[in-house]
Amino acid sequence: MKPLSTLEPLPPNRSILSQLLQLPVLVAALGYLVDMYDLFLFSVVRVPSLKGLGIDGDQLLSKGILLLNAQMAGMLIGGIFWGILGDKRGRLSVLFGSILLYSLANIANGFITSLDQYVLLRFIAGIGLAGELGAGITLVTEILPKEIRGYGTTLVATMGVLGAILAYFIADLFNWRISYFIGGGMGLILLILRVNILESGIFTRSRQRVLPRGNVLMLFSSRSRLRKYIQCILVGLPIWFVVGILITFSPELGKALGLTEPVAAGKAVMLSFSGQVLGDIVSGFLSQYLKSRKKVIRLFMLLSLAFMLVYLLVPLTDLTLFYAVCVCLGFANGYWTLFVTIAAELFGTNLRATVATTVPNFVRGATIPLSALFVQLKPGLGTVYSALVVGLLTIALALAALTYLDETFTKDLDYVEEV
Repeated sequence: MKPLSTLEPLPPNRSILSQLLQLPVLVAALGYLVDMYDLFLFSVVRVPSLKGLGIDGDQLLSKGILLLNAQMAGMLIGGIFWGILGDKRGRLSVLFGSILLYSLANIANGFITSLDQYVLLRFIAGIGLAGELGAGITLVTEILPKEIRGYGTTLVATMGVLGAILAYFIADLFNWRISYFIGGGMGLILLILRVNILESGIFTRSRQRVLPRGNVLMLFSSRSRLRKYIQCILVGLPIWFVVGILITFSPELGKALGLTEPVAAGKAVMLSFSGQVLGDIVSGFLSQYLKSRKKVIRLFMLLSLAFMLVYLLVPLTDLTLFYAVCVCLGFANGYWTLFVTIAAELFGTNLRATVATTVPNFVRGATIPLSALFVQLKPGLGTVYSALVVGLLTIALALAALTYLDETFTKDLDYVEEV
């Protein structure tokens, strides 16, 4: 790894707030808001949209898993595509291209008349949704001084989670088709704001050198790089176990847990992401205070474990208490952006977008094997204990991976990965 140049000092006469409110940071944050709105709108409207297509009863779970897996498969493919593009052509090309694709796909979602169309469009939307977070985090970490980049990524995360909450309220006010139209429309409007954004200076300087950019094979050509990459993915697994299984399928789990009142999936999503807003803010500021990403991530993982055990093992017969635990699970998920930030900080600028884009999408895509394992264990262990086994596995893998990752809080990002 070789440095490109010395990192520019904190510009004089510019406050922290003024740097956080500069246009690239704000647009990255608003882009992630629209991204999360569209991504989690499906979790909110899963049941009414499937019923609108004539699907009901036991098929709601199986067809819901099919659609979720189609979306996640698209995100796996999109993560690779957008990540490579971000390192080869620049972070802004991803911010423009990804939002255009998922905006158009989500508008098309409002016109579907069959399950096959729904599956195809969730797959296409997944490809588009894959690029926003990684490109945004990469851009923010590269344009802000290392002393405050944690605040920048916290702002992006907080706006993103607010997008998930917005999805709940929009779906509550409008039917599911209109909700998809609104998400796609917000994305197209956001494209106008991105016209005057400049590329990251670190990336611009790296293009002056002849070196491989966005070469995925470089992740496999070095044992240390591959180890770091896999560890980054494992660290994020508990977040998407909670989102993809405990929250998305909370109606089915609530019934298995003995709740007499039905759980509203949309409300569970909204409440968990309300908790995550607070978790993102607390984890970001705590990381800045402790000057450590790893300590805060470990703390939030242990909180996630505790609330998982409460959710699955404590007899919560009251629906209000169940929803309160959903809020707590969301709060414990508040290390999402810290985990993506670590991934970006661990790799040089010629691989940074590739890593920062693919890692969160491989974590999201891990919903496929996690849900498959959940379904496979369900006949023998039952709904609750199959979820418990999968949850404990993700926590164990994440804690082990985090232990061996380097601390990146003070790391200078102005360097490249050598072949």
